[in-house]
Amino acid sequence: MKHIKITFLLTFLLQFMAFCKSPEKVPMKEVEKQDTLILPAADRPEAYLPLLEGKRVGLVVNQTSILSSKDNMHLADFLMMEGINVVKVFVPEHGFRGDADAGETVNSEIDKSTGLPIVSLYGNNKKPSAESLKDLDIIIYDLQDVGVRFFTYISTLHYLMESCAENKMPLLIFDRPNPNGNYIDGPVLKKGFESFVGMHPIPVVHGLTVGELAKMINGEGWLKGGIKSDITVIPVAHWDHAKAYSLPIKPSPNLPNDVAIRLYPSLCYFEGTDVSVGRGTYFPFQVYGFPDKKYGDFSFTPVSIVGMSKTPPQQNKECFGRDLRNESLDHQFTLQYLMEAYQVSGKKEKFFNNFFDKLAGNDQLRKDILAGKPESEIRLGWQKDLDAYKIMRARYLIY
Repeated sequence: MKHIKITFLLTFLLQFMAFCKSPEKVPMKEVEKQDTLILPAADRPEAYLPLLEGKRVGLVVNQTSILSSKDNMHLADFLMMEGINVVKVFVPEHGFRGDADAGETVNSEIDKSTGLPIVSLYGNNKKPSAESLKDLDIIIYDLQDVGVRFFTYISTLHYLMESCAENKMPLLIFDRPNPNGNYIDGPVLKKGFESFVGMHPIPVVHGLTVGELAKMINGEGWLKGGIKSDITVIPVAHWDHAKAYSLPIKPSPNLPNDVAIRLYPSLCYFEGTDVSVGRGTYFPFQVYGFPDKKYGDFSFTPVSIVGMSKTPPQQNKECFGRDLRNESLDHQFTLQYLMEAYQVSGKKEKFFNNFFDKLAGNDQLRKDILAGKPESEIRLGWQKDLDAYKIMRARYLIY
């Protein structure tokens, strides 16, 4: 009996040692983890480094342009480490490090960390000039979008594509997951209401990655004169529109977390009113309020915060409204908050400012709210356009 036990133990030990030495045996959970790890384009250097060898490269990047697989190393630093000839950096709204306020002027300068010249694509210079492109062979666009029409990184993409097309410059688009990419909703922008917060006839929540949108811009002839940009999309690995994605870096100063990003489509309409969405607090786009107790029981006071909001609406005034920080991440676009605040205000036309119709992409939403229509009826007004958009969108999907 003792001999049998010793034999059994020796056999078990030999099998265990063989298992440990065998390179092809990987625990199932580890295999599943490797297969399902979401990899934005920047984290797939094998897909793009060969395309950059021997070329003078320009980057359109900001603080979101990182490689999570390299401890959040910035793309500019990674490319230079790999010996890629990065010549200059173009930056969108909020700047290279993402600390400029919404609408704040972003100056062209030299980046202290890399020594690279910085060219602003915000303010009066939204489109790269022919002069700024002449010393380049290719441009990379790598900005984290949030899937909402009035988020201006996609407007930067439009102007970049147009400039690249005019100057015969190839454009490499590094795709990233869309954190609001699992649904489509809201009114489609109408002709005549184009602006930097809405350049395309797409709904508020468009359900596209920047790579998919770039294909749509080309395919639908939305660039000036119908010209086409020479684009190559490096896709995300192991992601599709049904998968949730938590951003590793906040995409702009006032979208600090997943809740704010999910609420952003619904709350951004308040930017077309005097109601605060919490700019000047550490929980922007997770609350709303106005300096009047009839707006709600929750209170907050916007103050100047460098790197987030230097001069927030209703600065230093106690605002009353609603706290939405516990809202579910399943949240989808709604007019509920806007319409509740409108009804409480009693201001009628004065509730809205001149920016509202640009955010809405039409003047019908404002008119419908003023007419007292319920949300269900308002939604019927944009459903036909939304259905047509969904058919068009299907032609450009990558995921």
